[in-house]
Order: sequence, then structure tokens, then C-alpha cells
Amino acid sequence: MESFSNKRKVLEAKPLSFGERIYLPAILKGLSITLKHFFRKSVTVRYPEQKREFSENFRGMHSLKRDEEGRERCTACGLCALSCPAEAITMISAERKPGEEKLYREEKYAAVYEINMLRCIFCGLCEEACPKEAIYLDGDIVPADYLRKDFIYGKDKLVEAPLNQ
Repeated sequence: MESFSNKRKVLEAKPLSFGERIYLPAILKGLSITLKHFFRKSVTVRYPEQKREFSENFRGMHSLKRDEEGRERCTACGLCALSCPAEAITMISAERKPGEEKLYREEKYAAVYEINMLRCIFCGLCEEACPKEAIYLDGDIVPADYLRKDFIYGKDKLVEAPLNQ
């Protein structure tokens, strides 16, 4: 029986040229790619100084609108919360008391209206479902923060300022 080492065939290695030994072709190819990128237009936006334009159908932060007289449009019907696939909207309705005619349009109003921005997928279905056109996704980008509780937006952050102020 022959040993295993005798069965192996030794392949002869062809000698490398001088250019292959110093990897010159690979170095030149890498440099040519680098030089091409030096003369291309930059794709980076220098954010604080330059801001990107948003598309027409951009959906920003939510806002609860007021009518012409400065009263809240929301009647706490709950259609926005029902249409939300992420279940990000919660509300508690209340009935208007005498003397609150300047604040609310209808007999019912949303005493508590909260949107969890961490759950919201900005689909716009709440905006489409609202029969009173009270909620819009027309704000700015939701700002970054460190605490989860700061992403639950109540009426203090959502209702737009009255016109007479």
C-alpha cells in the first residue's frame, strides 16, 4: 500500500510577475474608484443649515384644529381612534357644562385626547375618518427625545392655539 502523501500531486506554481507581486493593478483600480468619487455630487444634506423639502403627501405631527370662532372642532365621536390600525389614539369624552360654549362646538367634547407617537404609523386614517375635520397630520417632524413618556401627546401639545391669542 502506498502512503497517502505519495498519492498527492504537487501543483507547480507559476511565478508572479513584478506587477502582481506588488499588487499594482489592484492599487490602481482602487485609486481610480476613489478619484471618481471625489468628483461626484455629494448626497449628504448638511442638516442644520440645509433642510430637505418634503413631498406633497408628507404626514407630520398631529394637530387638533379649531373652528373660525376659536372653539375645538373635536366632538369625541371616537372614529379616529377606531380607524387607527396601531391603536395609538385614546380619548375620554365628556359633556359640555354651562358656560363652556366658547371652548367647544358640540355638547360632547374630548376631555382627554392622547396620541402615542411611538405607536403611530402616520397612515392618515384618523384624518380621513374624522367627520368634523378636527385632526390633521400637517405638523412638523416629531422631535426626538430620550423618555418614552414624552411621546404621549395630550391636548396641550395637539390643539392649535386660538386665533385671538
